Amino acid sequence: MHRATLLLIVVAAATSAGDQPQWGARFSRNMVSPERGLPETFDPKTGENVQWTAPLGTETYSSPIVAGGRVFIGTNNNRPRDPRHQGDRGVLLCLDEKTGELAWQLVVPKITADPPDPYLDWPNAGLCSPPTVEGDRVYAVTNRGEVVCLDLHGLANGNDGPYQDEGQHLAPQGRPAMAPGPLDADILWLYDLRAQSGVYPNDAFHSSILLHGDFLYLNTSNGVDRTHRRNPAPDAPSLVVLEKATGHLVAQDDERIGGKVYHSTWSSPALGNANGRPVVVFCGGDGVVYGFEALAAAPPAGEVVKLKRVWRFDPDPTSPKEDIHKYKNNRETGPSNIKSMPVFHQGRVYLTVGGDIWWGKNKAWLKCFDATKTGEITTTAELWSYGLRNHCCSTPAIAGDLVFVADCGRLVHCVDAATGKAHWTHEARGDFWASPLVADGKVYLGSRRGEFYVFAADREKKLLACVQLEGAVNGTATAANGTLYVATMTRLYALRTQAPPK
Repeated sequence: MHRATLLLIVVAAATSAGDQPQWGARFSRNMVSPERGLPETFDPKTGENVQWTAPLGTETYSSPIVAGGRVFIGTNNNRPRDPRHQGDRGVLLCLDEKTGELAWQLVVPKITADPPDPYLDWPNAGLCSPPTVEGDRVYAVTNRGEVVCLDLHGLANGNDGPYQDEGQHLAPQGRPAMAPGPLDADILWLYDLRAQSGVYPNDAFHSSILLHGDFLYLNTSNGVDRTHRRNPAPDAPSLVVLEKATGHLVAQDDERIGGKVYHSTWSSPALGNANGRPVVVFCGGDGVVYGFEALAAAPPAGEVVKLKRVWRFDPDPTSPKEDIHKYKNNRETGPSNIKSMPVFHQGRVYLTVGGDIWWGKNKAWLKCFDATKTGEITTTAELWSYGLRNHCCSTPAIAGDLVFVADCGRLVHCVDAATGKAHWTHEARGDFWASPLVADGKVYLGSRRGEFYVFAADREKKLLACVQLEGAVNGTATAANGTLYVATMTRLYALRTQAPPK
């Protein structure tokens, strides 16, 4: 082999860590990537470090996922990729990783209700959940609350699996079935959270599926009704477990959280090792964090078991627990909820918690607690608490001895992972719904005013770049195979460091 060719292979192996098949690091949800050689800046106008761009819909709240030569992202259908699909829909795009061209798409009509209720499936919000990919299987949650297993290759290689009703699934309720084509998704199985688990969503279904062994763990997005003062499904589960091969329900929580949800159950579960056993960490819509034993084996066929609780931690124990909806619009006091994901790191859980963005108090915190304890650990496990400026949707990223997080008060924070003391903060012009990605010694983070920040991942603040994009950034950046993926409301960017001209 030619020496130069060998050198290129070695360099590529050293700078590219591989796919990013789910949101965050495997199991733990820590958004820290081993990718190297990522761009420090880019320019959409000149094309600097831009490998390709792809148009999305008009609203995008999902984060890109990269696996099997494909890039997946949820959006809406206000810029139809296929003229057969018109009107408001949720869409999961499957794009070619090298070019950004459409490979196939899952198109999902909106939830219909009588009388109409926009809060069940908010207009134009699209498909908000990032999928999880394993091999040639894509697991996702649709805007209608359907957990679906999709063929990575779409319908181009035939209609596989026991599910054969793709044509009817493509059609709005009450309409004749459509003829699915090669650009449509191939659904292998489907589990309907609303019909089969009795879930009542609010605004949108949002869940990043946690895959562990033979099982899928996911939050149900169970929430309040359109009045935001009533919980229509108090007995519905908040965390469910499905068999990944069949989609059969095998387990669910038994905490009766549904009647205590302040807004919705949008936090996706994480998993870590505590005292030699895997523990699923779940933040309920009641603002409480639960640790459950991970399933070791499937129960007997047809049986649904209750998840066994290992511990319970309330990060805001003095907040009201009864008559919670009387605090609607109270910005001073009220219950907390958790929209971000918990991060399990070296026996600790890091999370953000606080008042609801739309209806609750302004207080919010970054918390750290010991996840190796058992039982009721509210008063014994907390290691530190760090006050944020305002509400928070951001999942913290832990890199070495540093924690990076952003809040809706337009602040980026760098905090000591051991003590919870701030190293630095940075004031932005826009608030943050996205979470930071740490990769290649950098912190990547976009705001809802379209500012995309690149910081040095260091205890000393160093702003490397701030790129103004054409629209809000709601999702978290992803690094995979030497490329950085950034989505705005309307466009997906694939960014790669370009060699300087000779």
